[in-house]
Amino acid sequence: MRTQLFSRLSARQLHIYKGLNLPRHFPARSFHASTRYQVVKPFLLADIGEGIRECEIIQWFVEPEARVEEWDKLCEVQSDKASVEITSRFAGVIKKLHYEAGEMAKVGQPLLDIDIQGEIKQEDLDALTAASAGEESQARAQDTTQAEDTTEPPAVASKPSQETPEPEKPPQPRGKHATLATPAVRHLTKELNVNIADVQGTGRDGRVLKEDVYQFAKRRDTVPTAAEPVSPAAAAAAAAADSGPQKETITQLTNTQAQMFKTMTRSLSIPHFVYADEIDFTKLSDLRQRLNQGLAQAPLDNLSKLSYLPFIIKAVSMALHRYPSLNARVDVDRSTSKPVLVLRSQHNIGIAMDTPSGLIVPVIKNVSQLSIHSIALELSRLQSLAATGRFPAADLTGGTITISNIGNIGGTYVSPVLVDSEVAILGIGKVRPVPAFDEDGQVVRKQISTFSWSADHRVIDGATMARAAELVRGFVENPDTMLLHLS
Repeated sequence: MRTQLFSRLSARQLHIYKGLNLPRHFPARSFHASTRYQVVKPFLLADIGEGIRECEIIQWFVEPEARVEEWDKLCEVQSDKASVEITSRFAGVIKKLHYEAGEMAKVGQPLLDIDIQGEIKQEDLDALTAASAGEESQARAQDTTQAEDTTEPPAVASKPSQETPEPEKPPQPRGKHATLATPAVRHLTKELNVNIADVQGTGRDGRVLKEDVYQFAKRRDTVPTAAEPVSPAAAAAAAAADSGPQKETITQLTNTQAQMFKTMTRSLSIPHFVYADEIDFTKLSDLRQRLNQGLAQAPLDNLSKLSYLPFIIKAVSMALHRYPSLNARVDVDRSTSKPVLVLRSQHNIGIAMDTPSGLIVPVIKNVSQLSIHSIALELSRLQSLAATGRFPAADLTGGTITISNIGNIGGTYVSPVLVDSEVAILGIGKVRPVPAFDEDGQVVRKQISTFSWSADHRVIDGATMARAAELVRGFVENPDTMLLHLS
């Protein structure tokens, strides 16, 4: 009797369970410190330097549907200071590139779309994108889709008959990723001095192959030879006889020049004033000569020679302790909408350097805590990187004041232009021997250079700049006094 009652109750419960349309197998709940995502998100171009609002895409290292891991290289971008490689913070699959190579990318805007796959923290995902960026990414994707839909595919010409001359083939349109090439191909372009963006790629999606580079270099180097050599005098006479209009050739700005054009245009909106004076390097020259003699016999940390610049950098930092307003930047208070002066605790001194790609300003961080020896080592490291023009992003950010040593090339006076995130800059002229009078009225030989300071006249007055410049002058002209201020 009990068995029958139990069977009836079980059958009734099964009937009710089926009527609820519940799943037969309940999913097991898993507990993780992070969440597993598989969603397409826009990857924003982060700020890579002081005041940089856009940069040019030099090359892509990935293409759509490519799998990337964390810290894999995504692309190389060119700012007004140097080229920087952007790496991925997440593992996933690339779904869309928002820019072509050669286009200008906006800082804070979507650079690409990535299908994130794996377990990541929610705060990392929130840092990757913002609501406005996602909306703009979607709008940009719609515009790109419409453009791709309206693009007509290239016509395929049929094979001509023997009687009909073969028509000239139209140039094949560049693929979407024409500058995406293997490292071997890129090495070949450097050997042959070929700009990969000028090469017509015949590989998949316009990819440039080795054969494309060889053919491009062959066509470029094929120059018709003259029947008879023309002497310079004959060429000058022919040019003088030519009464035609003067010819002008348009040359596009390089990446560095284009970025410098924008940066200097912003900087020249700041009212500058210049304060210049001559500095006696005689005692510093003697001290430097004695130190270099000792380093030549026993190098210290691979440092075998000192230049004047480490002493000047340290002298500027010591002066900033007395005049912190020169180590500041101008900003606007959001609560009052009034201009304010933001004082900065660290002395991060930018050093303008001449590189093969143009002017670059790497930064020596926290100079107040460094010795002259440490400054010289850091300066040597940055100069080695300047030979290639490729700096880590950390070496190009955070500058608070700049020194431009134009004297190592030549020139006595310079009127340096401020960086828009700083209020002062120092230009150094060439150190040169000049005759001068000593305290006894005798003519002596002295080593003289010129220091030219530019300052933001909105917040820095001439008296403050003059007092700070005199303090730097005292340290340079009497380097022994620097010992009294070293901790």
